Amino acid sequence: MATISGEAARAYNDLVEINKTAAKGYQEAAEGVSSPDLKSQLSQFSQQRAQFASELSQHAQQFGISVENDNTIEGVVADAAAAVHRGWINIKSAITGQDDSAILGECETGDATALSSYETALKSNELPAEARNVIQKQHGEILSAKNWVTQHKGTR
Repeated sequence: MATISGEAARAYNDLVEINKTAAKGYQEAAEGVSSPDLKSQLSQFSQQRAQFASELSQHAQQFGISVENDNTIEGVVADAAAAVHRGWINIKSAITGQDDSAILGECETGDATALSSYETALKSNELPAEARNVIQKQHGEILSAKNWVTQHKGTR
């Protein structure tokens, strides 16, 4: 299996961090919504993102990428952005009195950010076919989740 570095390695690191953040964000969202059905679905999305992070970490290691190094500038920036996003979910839910639609709106924003990062990663010419396949599959599942959130946001 090929070793990858440079922009493809940074993309893998970013995607792992984004999915770890999304798992936390979706869990916080699940805790903040009032609907039992929403709680269940958002918890499932949280588990899905944790699985994506794990899958990407395992693949990264196979390609010789260390995703545990959070001390890169990119990692610090991603952590800061993630903390801001999680904060918005907390602030927004507090201001709106746990309004489900507002919380779903924050989930939608998080997924849009994730999709953008996936699309950036897929533009890399350095990605081996196996890595590209995993990233494309996850991108499709995140897009489906975002569409679900968008659809349900309008019904709350």
